[in-house]
Order: sequence, then C-alpha cells, then structure tokens
Amino acid sequence: MMYKCLIIDDEELARGLIKTHLSRLEDFQLIASCSSALEASVILQREPIDLLFLDIEMPVLKGTDFFKNLIHKPRVVFTTAYRDYAIEGFELNAVDYILKPITFQRFFNAIEKFRALYGGSVSIPVTTPNDIGNDTFIYIRKDRKQVKVQLGSILYIESLKDYIKIHLEGENHITKHSISSFKEKLDNRFIRVHRSYIINKNKITAYTKNDIEIGEIEIPIGENFRNNISTFLT
Repeated sequence: MMYKCLIIDDEELARGLIKTHLSRLEDFQLIASCSSALEASVILQREPIDLLFLDIEMPVLKGTDFFKNLIHKPRVVFTTAYRDYAIEGFELNAVDYILKPITFQRFFNAIEKFRALYGGSVSIPVTTPNDIGNDTFIYIRKDRKQVKVQLGSILYIESLKDYIKIHLEGENHITKHSISSFKEKLDNRFIRVHRSYIINKNKITAYTKNDIEIGEIEIPIGENFRNNISTFLT
C-alpha cells in the first residue's frame, strides 16, 4: 500500500530534511511540501492525505490550532524545536512528536508507529507462567471517554508533569493523572523504578544497575529506588 504524505513547515531546511527521509521509504509518497497551514489547507481539500508532518510553531496559524480545526483529520506527526508542546500534541492523538533536528532513526520510529496504527494492529498479550492476570484491566479517561486498558499489555508508564503516558504494545494513551496515585491502581507485577517511570516486570528484556530495557527502550533507575528494584527483580 502507498501512503500519501504532506509536509507543513515554515522552515525550508526542515521540509527538505523530511522530504529526504521520506524518499528512502518505498511505500510513502510525498504529495506536497507546504510552508504554511493556509497553503496546506488547499491541498487537503482536493487530495486525500494519510499522514501529515506538521510543524507546531508557525506564523499566522499554529500547527496544533490548524489540526484541531480540520474536519477530516489525517494521522499526524508533530515536528518542533520546542518540548513545551508535547502534552498538547499527544492530546490531539498524534502518532508521534519529534524534536528537531530530526534524525532518520527518530523519523523511522515515527513511521513504524504510523504503520502499526494505520494497519489497525491490535496487541494481544502473550501468556507466560510469570504473568499475573493478563485479563485484568482498568479504565482511564481519554477524549471525554472511559477507555479500557488491559494491564497485561502495558509496557511502562511515564510521568509528564500533571499527566501520565501509558505505553502499550502498538499504541499509547495520555491521561491526566499523577504517577503516584496511578501506581495504586496496578497490581504487583508493576514497580516504580524512577520518579518518572513505572515498569511492568514481565516486559523487561534486560537490566543493569543503572537502567532497565523493555525492547529497545532504556528506562533509567532512580538512585532512591535501587534497593526496592533489586528485591523485585530477584
């Protein structure tokens, strides 16, 4: 399948870099590269787009405001030089949020997330002797709805100030919650390893005294949590 893409960024160098990255992918077609949201709106009215690469901080109209007002919303990857917009970006159900300058590796990670979402893939937890109740679930508030989350599919939870990001196999959820109070909703397969992270023991692929690996993700171990973690992992 060929996916149709649109780049929206007021910086010519940034547009050129994304265009170069896209040219390395055989199943992605660049329909247009626009310097403003107003220019892009004309393209979107006449051409179906699967994926937007959308800068946030642009003159006249911010990327997030532009995206909010779209009636038919494609998938979107926000690109920006500023970390401050991360929460707003993920609240708009962005596929990913990439900080500039965009390396190909980081770009490709976003593409893989898009492929998983666009293909409608659903992660099914694999039952192992160490799993505890993979059918156990909780509900979280997201987009004015209560969304069901299977505990067995959670990889780790990340604190984002007043919000948390729940990392699952193939998707993520952002919800307004403190990481401390959310920990109380979880069972004993979960442990807090850092002031900003809770991990699922059954998803660990490797660890050292300084960090824990879940797949390709490295999660730091906080100094104040090391003693508890040592007991938990043995």
